[in-house]
Amino acid sequence: MASGGAAARAAEEPPPPEPPAEQKPPPPPLPPVQEEFSFLPLVHDIIKCMDKDSQDVHQVLNELKNKFQEMRKLISSMPGIGVSPEQQQQQLQNLREQVRTKNELLQKYKSLCMFEIPKE
Repeated sequence: MASGGAAARAAEEPPPPEPPAEQKPPPPPLPPVQEEFSFLPLVHDIIKCMDKDSQDVHQVLNELKNKFQEMRKLISSMPGIGVSPEQQQQQLQNLREQVRTKNELLQKYKSLCMFEIPKE
């Protein structure tokens, strides 16, 4: 009878926690604020410097040049930048076909009524 009591206690205890699933990689860093992509403030500063005949125009021009270089680096490092428009269209078509197929399968599985919960 002692074993029966142990079995009853074991049945009442919750199962041991499962090991954690694979940890997700950290989310990608947030994109820079939209203002970092704007060249207009620098262009405006250049025009103001030229109106005032200021010597700061060279400094502001260098800032603009550096900003263009940063944006070129950013654009060249973007994923998929080397993929031609035709390849992008082909990938898009393949993904749409996969979605269509999966939706059809989902509807088929739903219609099989395999997911009904038995009544007790």
